Amino acid sequence: MLHIVKEPFRPVPDHVLRAMFAARKSVFVDLLKWQVPVLDGRFEADQFDDEHARYVILSEPDGTHLASARLLPTVRPHILDSFYAGLCAAPPPQGETIFEITRFCLDRNLRAPERREARNRLVTALAEHALTNGITRYVAIAEMSWFQQILAFGWKCRPLGMPQLCEGSLLAALEIEIEADTLDRLAQAGVYEPVPFAA
Repeated sequence: MLHIVKEPFRPVPDHVLRAMFAARKSVFVDLLKWQVPVLDGRFEADQFDDEHARYVILSEPDGTHLASARLLPTVRPHILDSFYAGLCAAPPPQGETIFEITRFCLDRNLRAPERREARNRLVTALAEHALTNGITRYVAIAEMSWFQQILAFGWKCRPLGMPQLCEGSLLAALEIEIEADTLDRLAQAGVYEPVPFAA
């Protein structure tokens, strides 16, 4: 099931949101050892998890988290311009139709085939959300291994600057163009996999 948390969509159930923040803590804090805030020892949330953030969440019917991502408007402070602008050869892209993808999270309880399916569905949901909401570009920051996967999804994607070593990781800033043929490109790459909205 697909949940989009954004006005004027119906709010997502609290247990779905809690499951997402708990999954983020499991992945980004417990597994990847990021030094980011944790609430109540259970939920990963930072200063960008405010009323301006959008969330794309895939869950089981009972609310069990499968995959999720956070979208931040680039006309407000966001991660790329606030902390990693140096990854861009020019000023980071900003605009009403440009959003930053952050906290792309695949649940750790998924087996490899399930992770691939969840990843494809989340990428598809991000593209479809952009097309239906006037988003023309996404920006993001990724470690090089993940950046190479993003390039292989089939959509138009380019680096915004040279990769740089940051806190022990080789990071790159990137830009994804969302166009009328983006879903066809995902399909040609074997990534397009739509999922129904939650009732």
